[in-house]
Amino acid sequence: MSVNAPTKDATFRISPIIRITLLSLYVALTGPLPFLSQVTAAPVPPVWLWVGIGIGAIALYAALCERVIVDEQQIQVTYPSWVPKFFRQGWVLPWSEVKDLKPRTTGQGGLVYYFLSKEGKGYLLPMRVAGFTRLVDYVQVKTGIDTTDVKPLAQPWMYLILLGFTILLLLVNAWTITTAIAQGTLTS
Repeated sequence: MSVNAPTKDATFRISPIIRITLLSLYVALTGPLPFLSQVTAAPVPPVWLWVGIGIGAIALYAALCERVIVDEQQIQVTYPSWVPKFFRQGWVLPWSEVKDLKPRTTGQGGLVYYFLSKEGKGYLLPMRVAGFTRLVDYVQVKTGIDTTDVKPLAQPWMYLILLGFTILLLLVNAWTITTAIAQGTLTS
């Protein structure tokens, strides 16, 4: 057992670096679309693209609002009340129902872990939370399952590299859009 194991209830949220990176990447990839639609006289009006981008941003933000709550009785994954249940539904698993923690390989070659309940149901261990090591320590304390080999799916440095490239893409987007505006290409 690690020294960092929580001794009381705890809430774990998606890591800020992951949230910032993914939201910024979304803006970088979708932000230029309305401008491109206007310049190319695409059949989809820019206003519809702005509406779609706004809805997509809300959906992404909702997915990134995931919380993992652990206490003496259970582990649960929840979302704020404003997130519709049909979009993101959480789960609750009492510690007494946890049978095992099983690794599974992803399609990209990574490794994720599933709680296996006594009923045989699988529950994905949230791996992108800030304080993942503390969460895993808590799991070990409450279940008795050895978690020494459980590591996060992606390391923070990977998201920092992605954030760096995202910032570069945002700068290129800003330069392209301002150049087009200055040349009068994006005027009504």
